[in-house]
Amino acid sequence: MIKLAQRMSRLGTETAFEVLAKAQKLEAQGKNIIHLEIGEPDFETPENIVSAGQQALQDGFTSYNPSQGYGDLRDIVANEISKSRGIEASGENIVITPGGKPIMFFVIMALIERGDEVLYPNPGFPIYESMIEFCGGTAIPMQLHGDKDFNIDVEEVKKQITPNTKLMIINSPNNPCGSIIGSEELTELALLATENDIIVLSDEIYIRFLYEGNHQSIAALPGMMDRTVILDGFSKTYAMTGWRIGYGLFPKELVEPVSRLVTNSVSCTASFTQIAAAEALVGSQDRPSAMVEEFKKRRDIVVAGLNSIEGIDCATPKGAFYAFPNVEGTGMSSADFSNRLLEEAGVAVLAGESFGKYGAGYIRLSFANSTENLQEAISRIKQFVEANS
Repeated sequence: MIKLAQRMSRLGTETAFEVLAKAQKLEAQGKNIIHLEIGEPDFETPENIVSAGQQALQDGFTSYNPSQGYGDLRDIVANEISKSRGIEASGENIVITPGGKPIMFFVIMALIERGDEVLYPNPGFPIYESMIEFCGGTAIPMQLHGDKDFNIDVEEVKKQITPNTKLMIINSPNNPCGSIIGSEELTELALLATENDIIVLSDEIYIRFLYEGNHQSIAALPGMMDRTVILDGFSKTYAMTGWRIGYGLFPKELVEPVSRLVTNSVSCTASFTQIAAAEALVGSQDRPSAMVEEFKKRRDIVVAGLNSIEGIDCATPKGAFYAFPNVEGTGMSSADFSNRLLEEAGVAVLAGESFGKYGAGYIRLSFANSTENLQEAISRIKQFVEANS
């Protein structure tokens, strides 16, 4: 019998993929399923990006490249970050990775050891907590309060900081809540990080899916460039989930250690995908912009539809492409609600607990699906709730 290392017991998973597998099994049995569980744009990668990738393959971009990534792409990424965040970023501080998750993993591996504490958003992307605990750290949840539009309470966070707090993870716009961190709260978090010598990992993968206001990065606040890692990528904005390419902007002291982790784990990010990624940033932005506009229309349909159902209360997400309604009024737990909704009504969603203990009572729906399917899903949810009220 194979005996796993004890640390594997601390490694979590992403429930979205488990629910997807269950939903696909039901589909194989002939059941019609509307997929609202997976966080993936339902659009094809724009043609100019696909063509650039195909041309790169034909041009021989099939070999190893520097672990940090091609210099040309790093400069393009730095220019994009500089414009979108209002900071001065350098390609020397960029590391290209196969997707955004490695940025989380590498930062936590490079910084956290047993006894260190990491603040992270809860409800939040489940891989944060999983990676913290896998690396031996202690995960300290910063609650996102439903009655505060899923914003944090800075006074609560202040009380959670100890001499062992080494890293703070923030995610704005947020998955699963679609909320953003307010300007005042962001400024106060920056002060806490500076006063307590805390590094910040700012997950900004959804910044282009912002439906109200403008994005503000914590890295742009005084004193934060030297203690902030910005995580971003191409999967969401450019519908490139399967291309597996993301990037991080790092303080100078972290560039070499993280590049060394890349060398030791994946060697480098695929060469041809980097050429395609460069085209994504320098090419036409019409398709990505149109996609965001479509998502905004879908958001409004989903929120209005959910709020028309007795027992469901849904806040309007300001960003990302998720709704996070409270279903406690139906009399069902969120876990029971999501399980039965899939089996009885053929709508795949995620229970809020999948995103941490403060997600109890909520479910997450991705509106990365067609308007027709979203409207049908709302109809099925309404019928399901009425049948069980």
